[in-house]
Amino acid sequence: MRDYALETEKRVAFIREVLASANARGIVYGNSGGKDSALVGILCKKACEDTVGLIMPCGSRRNYEEDKRDAEAVAQKFDIALRYVDLTPVRAALLDALSGAAELSEMARANIAPRLRMTALYAVAASENRLVAGTGNRSESYMGYFTKWGDGAYDFNPIADLTVTEIYEFLRFLQVPEAILAKAPSAGLFEGQTDEGEMGITYQSIDTFLLTGVAGEREKAIIERSHAASRHKRRMPLLYGE
Repeated sequence: MRDYALETEKRVAFIREVLASANARGIVYGNSGGKDSALVGILCKKACEDTVGLIMPCGSRRNYEEDKRDAEAVAQKFDIALRYVDLTPVRAALLDALSGAAELSEMARANIAPRLRMTALYAVAASENRLVAGTGNRSESYMGYFTKWGDGAYDFNPIADLTVTEIYEFLRFLQVPEAILAKAPSAGLFEGQTDEGEMGITYQSIDTFLLTGVAGEREKAIIERSHAASRHKRRMPLLYGE
């Protein structure tokens, strides 16, 4: 297990260095009510007093209920400023505008919410000289379980090297509300959605593979297939002549 007191110090120093190099006055991040955003919010607040979390419901009922409640609980305990941006009507308007242009797949529809949230975060950041903090973890990144130009778009990420297992340990060390620790990882894109259900594999299996290289035949096949198929997500756009 990592020394999470030391990890806190190192990550806070990293965030402060990033802010100073950009001459930014503060930070904005998406406070989803999940584990990743909780850890990012706490670390950013420790590094920068002017940290703001946006709660951005976008089409899913749980965004207005469970997720909102958990996001508020973390913000209250760690004294993190909150703002609310209701993106549900924006999503509905965009879907209506696109209705005559294409028959959207379920995946295309699901990816709209993360991209709208990215747009909201950068609108606030650009208006107030803030940097956008990313909330993706190592496990998600390796599997490609994020939206390109959505939650995969940010200025810096203080938890990108941590697996889901390590994030749980880190949050336990920081004494976050128990409801955050107990909830199943979910992007909250639609009712009943969970990360593990969509990927067809548990984070425990993914993390064991990432940390030790050990995995069952079925699990290893899923991990390697997902990693290969999502390689483009982890690269900058291909440019002719370079």
